[in-house]
Amino acid sequence: MGQCSSATKMRRKRKREEECCRESMERRNKGCLAMVKERRSRFYIARRCILMLLCWHKYANS
Repeated sequence: MGQCSSATKMRRKRKREEECCRESMERRNKGCLAMVKERRSRFYIARRCILMLLCWHKYANS
């Protein structure tokens, strides 16, 4: 009887550890996604500004 209860406890402990690892991975992924989105938006803004500066001569004489 004692062996069954200790095996059950070990399974529960392992399951909790797996859930903890999964949660930390999800948090890390959310942080990475936020960073990627921010960099993508910054790159978009920089690209638009550079394009505007390069093409400004077309509209400067108008």
